[in-house]
Amino acid sequence: MEISIAAEKLFSLGALPITNAFLIGILVSALLMILGTRLAKNLSSVPKGLQNVVEVIFEALLDLVESVTQDKKQARQFFPLIATIFLFVLLSNWAGLLPGLGTVGLAHEHEGHATIIPFLRSTSADLNFTLALSLITVTTVQFTGIAALGAVRYAKKFLVSPFHKPYVIGTMVGVLELVSEIGKTISFTFRLFGNVFAGEVLLTVMLHLVPFLLPLPFLFLEVFVGFIQAVVFAMLTLVFLKMATVEMEH
Repeated sequence: MEISIAAEKLFSLGALPITNAFLIGILVSALLMILGTRLAKNLSSVPKGLQNVVEVIFEALLDLVESVTQDKKQARQFFPLIATIFLFVLLSNWAGLLPGLGTVGLAHEHEGHATIIPFLRSTSADLNFTLALSLITVTTVQFTGIAALGAVRYAKKFLVSPFHKPYVIGTMVGVLELVSEIGKTISFTFRLFGNVFAGEVLLTVMLHLVPFLLPLPFLFLEVFVGFIQAVVFAMLTLVFLKMATVEMEH
């Protein structure tokens, strides 16, 4: 057994390497698009089956978004992004827990030892993905703040006029705000990656040591952790979006 921090390459499409984490990301994206298209084509005024389940989830998410924003119009504006992040991260986390985690894959020889490159690896267990998602999220927050307040008023969070009193305190607050924006990216990236990757390593070790019964408690724990991490990422994004639309004085 070999544990790799980087996602392992399964094959290549021309110059594009397809890793196990990237493959899971494509499959999760395809699943969400297929479900969304199917639901859109078969909407009913009396929901049943899959539509009923999806509506319950979306209503709960929308109520949660409204409770944070305290603004119905703003909640509906933020909802598509928050729901997309939540569903994608959740399904990505859970995809890495499917049967075969770390045990089913391509045979690979490394330094004279036979190892396995697993087919399944959660997208969130790839640092490249969590960094990309964090950059997209933080960039969206900045553009949302500029769109809501205007470039000049939004910039006041980071830059203080030389005529503003007290100037030194205002400048330090602006610097701290700027540092916090950079910190959001780092925090988002390593929180999600660290929790999901550690969980997958734990399950892989348990499955190789005692493949029956013993891994079950850890499996259920990781199902819960995967859900919590999706909620945390989505809710922090929502809070930062709300904060970006509020002027510095408030």
